[in-house]
Amino acid sequence: MKSKFILPLLLCGILFAFTKVSKNDHWKQLYNGKDLTGWDTYIGPDLDDKGKPINGLPIGLNNDPRHVFSIVKDSGENIIRISGENWGAISTKKEYENYHLQVQFKWGALSWGQKRGKKKDSGLLYHSVGKYGADYGADYGAWMRSQEFQVEQGNCGDYWGVAGGMADIPVVKRSDTAYVYSPQGALSIFSEGSKVGRHCVKQGDAENPTGQWNTLDLYCHGDTSML
Repeated sequence: MKSKFILPLLLCGILFAFTKVSKNDHWKQLYNGKDLTGWDTYIGPDLDDKGKPINGLPIGLNNDPRHVFSIVKDSGENIIRISGENWGAISTKKEYENYHLQVQFKWGALSWGQKRGKKKDSGLLYHSVGKYGADYGADYGAWMRSQEFQVEQGNCGDYWGVAGGMADIPVVKRSDTAYVYSPQGALSIFSEGSKVGRHCVKQGDAENPTGQWNTLDLYCHGDTSML
């Protein structure tokens, strides 16, 4: 299955850097280390501090008046900064399949709107298809239909079905509302309308403390994905 990669913006400051590669490696560098060439930006409608739409109109594609996506220096390197002032994303212009994606991130200091003072929250969306703003009600009109590799403080690696995305995942039930990934668990369908919901909790915790870099690896072969 071909898909675009999206780095969604979820009302917090975050820094992203893709794995460096040498000429002898069999990797494709998605970020050129200088600017956002090869990427699109999209920003959804403005929301108030309670997450309610102000006028319902998206700011749109490749229109970033507040400069929420930028390139900044960190320890002498150019990295991607997402300020978090609006809901939105950057996404690859090209599509990919049968891949191993590796990306580094660490949290910034700012948070905004309904996320102010809460866990910092972002994510990596994959198998992203269709138009931005696929589901205005549940997902703020900011993203395509996709699968999410959750990037949230303390919850990195959780699964979410975004804007209609769904997945079959083996799980064990932890509570009435929480299901945890387990290779020995029962296969369940995760989607917004399913009985188990669209959120599956990852197994274990490998996240580094806030302020340190983390490495995310996503493996996708055919129609299957592994986080």
